[in-house]
Amino acid sequence: MSRLLLTGAHVVVGDGTELDNATVVVDGERIASVGAHSDGSGPAGSRQPDDRVVDLAGRTVMPGMVMCHYHATYHNLGSAPAPFGLEEPMAMQVVRAIRNLERLLLAGFTGAVSAGAPFAIDASMKAAIERKLIVGPRLVPCSRDLSTTGHAGDKSYPSHWDVGAMGAIRRSDGPDEFRRNVRLEVKEGAEMIKLFVTGGHGTVGPREQTEMSAAEMQAAIEAAHLRGARVRGHIANKDALLMALDLGIDIVDHGDGMDDECIERLLATGTPVVPSMLFPARLLEAMGGGGLGFTDDMRHDIDAMSAILPVANAAGVRLVLGDDYGAINFPHGPYADELAYYVKDVGIPAIDVLTWATRNGAEVLGRGDELGTVTAGKLADLLVVDGDPVADINVLRDPAALIAILKGGQAVTDRLPSPSAHPV
Repeated sequence: MSRLLLTGAHVVVGDGTELDNATVVVDGERIASVGAHSDGSGPAGSRQPDDRVVDLAGRTVMPGMVMCHYHATYHNLGSAPAPFGLEEPMAMQVVRAIRNLERLLLAGFTGAVSAGAPFAIDASMKAAIERKLIVGPRLVPCSRDLSTTGHAGDKSYPSHWDVGAMGAIRRSDGPDEFRRNVRLEVKEGAEMIKLFVTGGHGTVGPREQTEMSAAEMQAAIEAAHLRGARVRGHIANKDALLMALDLGIDIVDHGDGMDDECIERLLATGTPVVPSMLFPARLLEAMGGGGLGFTDDMRHDIDAMSAILPVANAAGVRLVLGDDYGAINFPHGPYADELAYYVKDVGIPAIDVLTWATRNGAEVLGRGDELGTVTAGKLADLLVVDGDPVADINVLRDPAALIAILKGGQAVTDRLPSPSAHPV
């Protein structure tokens, strides 16, 4: 298999640094070398007769991005009353998941960490991708939402409906039920356990309401860790956030209520946070911007998070991308809108948001040693962008600007310029 030499590249390394006029050599599934070797020489050796040499003329090479909060089955969630996860038949949800995972990859996200799905669909999607039955990103499959009777997800239908099927939630009451249900989800293929710790953040439950006890959360985390799974939690108030960090939660979803004390604890534990601010911002916009109790609370949360997030970022909190695509007024597809939101609306530097999407995301994927930066020896999950996302983050919102997407050195999309005609 011939090597691919991308010369004249502007490289966004993924760790907050950049290289200009560099050559990136892809050999098989890995990056062979990166550096200022205009002729393709260097650690990977001299140019070879069958090399494919492409002069990028200043276009950008960057790591594939990772979506760290993703629901492949969601479709207009919340638009009609229905038990959570039972809005459509399982077969239809599988079809939607296949389509959405392909969309995600074609948007430049070569990795995804799920935040929940019903019927063990995630585990099947991961297996199908790995067996090349469908096209999609590297995927960490997640469980149903685990929480107590009457939590925000459980309120998706009234009790008199007497719904027997679980759908997207697995009700658990008491430490023993949490332990057992974590084990059942892991048995079905979950590598990530989702706990619904509080209400808030666009749910029907109030953000102040913590929906499980410390003993229940501790039992779930211990059971997951004993089975080699990690735990993420929907958390939208400070007390629950600190409790979850004390108990060893692996990923914080949303993190509403974060303050300086929380930042100190997040730095001490190294726990990543997925702010996922774009969905509530879009929902608030669709609802008229405020004036109702529900929307006023949402506006308060967005404003508070917009103020604290730059502080957390500057302090070094591990922040990553991901949001509730597929919820009401928030369709799958324009995933790069999230990067633009953090840069344009929240004021995070573009180079930092790109690091969230790449190096930090690869770490949450569990593949930080092999992915996330344009570094020799790592797997060649790469994007070639017709433009500079550091100078203009909006370039990633244009599908035509992604002229090449590589996953493990294999082209998912290849609209690279014609190979260089220079003789070897």
